[in-house]
Amino acid sequence: MKCPASLALLAVLTASAHAQETEAPMLLIRGGTVIDGTGAPGRITDVLIQGDRIASLGDLGDVAADRVIDASGRCVTPGFIDTHSHGSPLETPGFENFLAMGATTICLGQDGESPGLRDLTAWMASVDAAEPGPNVALFVGHATVREASGAGLAPDATPDQLARMGELVAEAMEVGCFGLTTGLEYNGGRPASMEELVTVARPVGERGGVVMSHMRTEDDDTIEASIRELLDQCRGGGAAAHVSHIKVVYGHGAARAEEILALLDEARESGMQVTADIYPYLASHTGIGIVFPDWALPPNDFDEAVATRREDLEAHLRERVTLRNGPEATLFTSGQWTGRTLAEVAEELGKPFEDVLIDDIRPGRASGAYFVMDQELQDRLLVDPHVMICSDGSPGMRHPRGYGTFARIIRDHVRERGLLSLEEAIRKMTSLPAETIDLAGRGRIAPGMAADVLVFDPAAVRDLATFEEPHLLAEGFDLVIVNGRIVRENGQFTGVRAGRMLRRVAGD
Repeated sequence: MKCPASLALLAVLTASAHAQETEAPMLLIRGGTVIDGTGAPGRITDVLIQGDRIASLGDLGDVAADRVIDASGRCVTPGFIDTHSHGSPLETPGFENFLAMGATTICLGQDGESPGLRDLTAWMASVDAAEPGPNVALFVGHATVREASGAGLAPDATPDQLARMGELVAEAMEVGCFGLTTGLEYNGGRPASMEELVTVARPVGERGGVVMSHMRTEDDDTIEASIRELLDQCRGGGAAAHVSHIKVVYGHGAARAEEILALLDEARESGMQVTADIYPYLASHTGIGIVFPDWALPPNDFDEAVATRREDLEAHLRERVTLRNGPEATLFTSGQWTGRTLAEVAEELGKPFEDVLIDDIRPGRASGAYFVMDQELQDRLLVDPHVMICSDGSPGMRHPRGYGTFARIIRDHVRERGLLSLEEAIRKMTSLPAETIDLAGRGRIAPGMAADVLVFDPAAVRDLATFEEPHLLAEGFDLVIVNGRIVRENGQFTGVRAGRMLRRVAGD
């Protein structure tokens, strides 16, 4: 919002007086093009940061700030919010991979698995004590809750176990979690019935939270059923629905994307809050168990499945891998054959790829990148106004999305291909996620907002990470500010870690 000069001066004087009282440092970012995160056109103006908050915007003249940054010719934006991230803030609190690509807040506890459930208050305090690089927002994981209830991998939870699941989710929400995640494609979430899914969604809905779901399947022939399951869960529990890393495996074309988006639009028109996030790569990344049938995965015995149904297993793997663009499209990212495709390993061992998977890889012994997505389809999903950007990455993952996602959006989708305006790209990475998960006080450049701020030249932003070298930091974000403190400047980390453990009930 544009302030009249008199109001701007009053704001500066008020801020200056307050600074003298509190001794909070003042940082003036002068003359940059402010893209405030709302999608509005950028405008050249000054931004005054006092302590951990944005104090004022406007023509701020000769404010006596502790430091002045000349942002002429560069953009000033909110820090990016990564709605789907992985990693441990206790083991790698710096999270330099996220900060280098402009992500100043990350959301953990994804795919149904979350840490610290026995004492979330103590775990959150430990994160604060570890001084994370970015801010951390936590979601409670359904599979973790299921395990804690005693249900484990049982196909049917008992009434007492269901009640305990609901209690655990409610407790997690009360101490500061932003919602619930599910990983229904994975062992821990696969047994869940609709009754169970509604039970764990209800305490989220009662507290205004969101259910983020790695859905039961993302395959082209079953994705509508997966989306409907999520919508039914959230409708029954009164919670907002969010599709994690939306994609259509072996689907093709923009028309197919329109069909998927129409299903989400229909739910939205009925009054539900429905959103999604997406990463800008055509390869997914997960454990090799994704290609095996349910009857060969826990709680079932894999060796027994091989002994009694080997021909069925071979046929399933041949069909599934072929549908997923063949063995050339599976690139191992962990284990003995890291950096090689399934086709290359099969050639080296001199046997069919399905036998390699059964005898040499087996479920749970490797992860991979899977080149299973269509560019036109994914592009259409990404530009939808209700779809935000996530990395689904971590510091150690051997997929470039953990180091390049947000830079790639600016380089590829904005600068090179023109699929998004810079203002819309920034909105998808800032205010849209903040509003979706109720991250109050973040995601916009405005007085009173948290001072998570980036200064950069869009023409200089580059994602360097590749599948061959996935751990190369992004370039071009000249200044990264977290809670008012400079954590990265001119391509170098300052040694300051200014992130916080965000707690929803605390108003963050």
